[in-house]
Amino acid sequence: MAEHTHPELQRLRDSIDNIDAALVHLLAERFKFTKAVGEFKAAQGLPPADRAREADQMVRLRALAESATLDPDFAEKFLAFIVREVIRHHEAINSL
Repeated sequence: MAEHTHPELQRLRDSIDNIDAALVHLLAERFKFTKAVGEFKAAQGLPPADRAREADQMVRLRALAESATLDPDFAEKFLAFIVREVIRHHEAINSL
């Protein structure tokens, strides 16, 4: 027989599920824009990576994380993962 989930636990889990869905949709939106950036860079002959922009973004993200009481190191690792994926996509676009 299925275990009965306490209503408060279910409410909290439902909130987490809603946030996860929002995160997925936000990441999809972000990648639509980064794809457009990659296409623009390829058309202009620009390199896939922009280290100065990445460094600025890390500083900005760490400050946002601190103001949101999120571990800045975690936020930086999360953004670094996304940036690596974006660069991989830009390199693929650039090789077309």
